Amino acid sequence: MKAGTKLGILALALAAACVALWVYYVRQVAIPEDRTAIVVVLLSALALGIAAFVKGTNWFGGVAAALAIVIGGFLPFTIAISTQEVAASVIKVGDTIPRFSAPDGRGETFESSSLHGHLVLIKFFRAHW
Repeated sequence: MKAGTKLGILALALAAACVALWVYYVRQVAIPEDRTAIVVVLLSALALGIAAFVKGTNWFGGVAAALAIVIGGFLPFTIAISTQEVAASVIKVGDTIPRFSAPDGRGETFESSSLHGHLVLIKFFRAHW
């Protein structure tokens, strides 16, 4: 097996493990504020994918390296262009919902005051795509 093939497989394994961790964070709605380690690992996978082509690889290693390059570059790019920040006044479990109005799915105005006296679950989704 060529050295580049081994690097390509390693790069893909590293990228896949990092993406699996990222998906876990997203599903738990617990994306870390400091994403430096995730970005470094993904950029390392990207670098290993490029190194695999430089060293020379067979078709299987080339596919793995190409996937690692795409994965290793995509998420850091989306993180870099994202400006999502946590607000200073975060709503926590058990807090009273703030008063607001907004259009609903039918274009009618929804008033948060209409929920008064009811138990309500509000689920927020936060990701970088």
